[in-house]
Amino acid sequence: MTLSHELLMQACRDRSDTVALALAGALANAAAGVIQAPSPALGLDGERFQALLAHYFPTLDSGICAQYCEGCRPLRGDEFGDLVALLLAHRSHEGEAAEWLAHAIASACMGGNHLYQDMGLPHRQALSELLNQHFTRLFQKNVGNMKWKKFFYKQLCDQAEIKVCQAPSCQVCHDYQGCFGPEDAADSLAASPAAA
Repeated sequence: MTLSHELLMQACRDRSDTVALALAGALANAAAGVIQAPSPALGLDGERFQALLAHYFPTLDSGICAQYCEGCRPLRGDEFGDLVALLLAHRSHEGEAAEWLAHAIASACMGGNHLYQDMGLPHRQALSELLNQHFTRLFQKNVGNMKWKKFFYKQLCDQAEIKVCQAPSCQVCHDYQGCFGPEDAADSLAASPAAA
C-alpha cells in the first residue's frame, strides 16, 4: 500500500495543523517519487520515522509503517545533510518536531516545484508561517522575501563563501525575477532543485 496524501490525512491527528500538512505532503511526494528525497522516510532512521508517524498520524496501519521503515537508516548526503543542518541551526525550539520538519523541508527541496508545492501546502504564505514559527531566525534573515528554496541554497553558498552571482547586489542581478518574483502554481517546473 502506498503512503498517499489521502491515507496520511485520514490517519492525521489534527488536519488543521500546518506541520502535519507539511509532513503529509513531503511524505506522500517522497513515496510517489515526486521529490527525490533520500528515502520515503525523509532520511530518518526507522525509530524516528515511526515516532513521527505515531505522533502525527496515529491511526495509520502499522503494516504501512513497517513497510516504509524497513531498512531505514539516517541518510545525509552532502546537500541534504547541509540543508538539515542549516534548518536545525536556526530552529526555534528543541525536540523531535523541529527535527522531523527539518528533514521534511530538506527532502522537499529535492523536488522540482516550488517548495510549498512539494510540501503539499496550499500557498507560499503557509510555508512562510511555518518557517517563522519553527525556524524564526532563518525566516528573519530573508529580508528581501527571496523564494525559500533559493534562499536556503544561498545561505549554504554564503556559509561556504561561494559567490553565486557576479552582480554586486541582488537588485542588479540578471536573475532577480527568478529569485524574488511571485510564486504560483502556474509557474513552469524548475530545472534544478535550487530553482524554486
